[in-house]
Order: sequence, then structure tokens, then C-alpha cells
Amino acid sequence: MTGYSDGLATAITISLCMIVKNEEAVIDRCLSAVKDIVDEIIIVDTGSTDQTKEIVKNYTQKIYDFKWIDDFAAARNYSFSLATQTYILWLDADDIILPDDKAELLKLKSSLASDADAVSMFYNLAFSSQGTVSSRLRRNRLVKRSKNFRWIGAVHEYIEVYGHIVSSNAAITHSPVEHDADRNLRIYEQRQKNGEVFSPRDLYYFANELRDHRLFNRAIEYYQKFLATNQGWIEDNIGACGKLADCFGELNDNENKLKYIYLSFNYATPRAEFCCRLGFHHLNANQLDQAIFWYKTATQLEKPVTWGLVSNDCWTWLPHIQLCVCYSRVGKYQLANDHNELAGKFIPNDPRIAHNRNYLKSLLT
Repeated sequence: MTGYSDGLATAITISLCMIVKNEEAVIDRCLSAVKDIVDEIIIVDTGSTDQTKEIVKNYTQKIYDFKWIDDFAAARNYSFSLATQTYILWLDADDIILPDDKAELLKLKSSLASDADAVSMFYNLAFSSQGTVSSRLRRNRLVKRSKNFRWIGAVHEYIEVYGHIVSSNAAITHSPVEHDADRNLRIYEQRQKNGEVFSPRDLYYFANELRDHRLFNRAIEYYQKFLATNQGWIEDNIGACGKLADCFGELNDNENKLKYIYLSFNYATPRAEFCCRLGFHHLNANQLDQAIFWYKTATQLEKPVTWGLVSNDCWTWLPHIQLCVCYSRVGKYQLANDHNELAGKFIPNDPRIAHNRNYLKSLLT
């Protein structure tokens, strides 16, 4: 994906639109990284009581108050209504733009085709100890203002776009410091008390909040309700299978854990994330032949092009280092060493690689 179109390219102008509340720990970091990319910064404050507004004033005077009504989409739509430039970029306060991505965004700004209605970008969610991206997904991040795209959803909102969507290699990196971990669950619980009928998407994200709070039985109930609608986005269906497997694993229910791992294969060809789950299950059960089969399968799959969440570890080093363990246990030390070296190509400085190398050296000689 180049991130650019074959249409007529022209330099664009960008409004940055953000909603914030009590973000003094991160807002300066965010704005300092993006200020040279955008032409306008619009900040909608939903009730800060700290120094957020004072810090923002170093970057813009376009600061607006919005009474918080437990509705993220409403706040974001208000922020978009204040934009004046040709395109709108949205960020959260705990997002950052790394130097390479800043260069990519400046390049995109100068050469984006005029017929582009929206631009999707990677969203980096987690990094390995080696500094490589271990978890990412893709989101619509830059949108043409004249299209009047709207945000939908009180919680875990999304922007509904259509038309010509360009895929960029630029990434936004999520780098949270602290947040109100109970906020989203409180909103969902209140909406439920008010008698609101949840959409399939709400069922899925409500289940996620319950799972994050270790309310596994309730999470299972809502993941199952979500899947039963048969209306979910395929990547959310796959995600629900994985999270159901994790919930049942926490409850020591291996039968249902395996059921939902295999159910994921109904929605798409096997993903490395699920092959690694199966490998880990059989490894823990000392069923080494089965563990080897699934980890080996994970190394042979073609990584899908998807907007969904991807665990890069499962598509790179993880199955190889687990195969090192498996082959070592069955006495196939050369194969164990081979897979340890393959893992080392992805995580060369990881201490596990050196440990395995030293352990296998004496066995091989």
C-alpha cells in the first residue's frame, strides 16, 4: 500500500480536531509532534479541571467547551463542525506521531490525490521489548471536510466513511500514561439501565469492557449474544472467538476454550494467533506432536491484509521460539536450534535467544 492515489495530487490543508479532558500528562507530547503537520488545531474540552487548557494555549487559541453527556460521538462531531480546512485529522491526547511517521504524513500532505475522501492509517497499540510493533490495526484517520462524515457510537465510536479511501503506510502510535479504566464500562452500564437496545457493535465492545474488568462470565454472555446476531464485522467475529477462548481459559474450561478457537476458522482461514493458541494449549498438556503441528502451521500461513487487530508476534518470532521448546523436549535438538535462530532474526537481542542458544550448544556437540 503506497498511501497515494493515481488522481491529480495537490497540497492539502488539515484541521486537527481533538476532544480532551484532564490530559495534562500527555497533551503537550501529542501536540508538539503534530503541530508542524497541521494548519489548524481545534481542541474541544469536555470538563478539564487540571492544566490541560493552559498547555493547549501554547499551540492554539481555538479551545471550545462541550458539556459531557456520556457520548464520545457527539463530542467528536462537534469538534469536526468547527474545522475550516480541507481535511480533518483526529487524534486522542495519548496518541503520538513518531519521526518516521511524521515524515510520511508530510509527504502524504503534499501529494494526496484530490479525489481522496479519506485516508486510513495504521494504529500501533503495543511494542515488543525490541521496539518493534507487536500489535496494530487500521483506522480511518484523515477525512475530507466537505463530505461531512459523522461519528457513530456513544462509546468506542467510529467514523462512518465512504467513497475513495486511500491506505497510507503512516502510523499513529497509542502511548497511554493513565486513564479512567472504569469510564467506558460505567457508560455502557448506564445505557443498559436506561433500556437502550445495544447494536451488535455495542454488544462486542461492552463484552470487551467486561472482559477487561475480569468479569468473565458476563463477558462470555455478551460475546455470545454478539455472535448470535450474525451481523458483526468479520474481524470482530474473529476477535470475539479469541476473547471467548481467553475467558474460558481463565475459567479453566478447556472444552469451550477449544470450541471457540476452532469456531474462528468459520469466519476466515486460520490465523496465526489461533494456531499459536492451539499450540500453547497442547504444549501445556504435553501433547508435543499436536503443539508442533499448530506452531509449524502458524509459521507457514500468509499474513492477511486486514483492518482488524493483528498480533505481529504470532506472525514472526513467537511460533519459532515455541517450536524450539517443543523440538528440544522431543530430543530434536537441531530443529530446536534452527527455529531458535529463525526467532532470533526477529528479536536478535532477546535474552531468550541467547539462553536457548547456549543451552542447545552442548546438546548439539
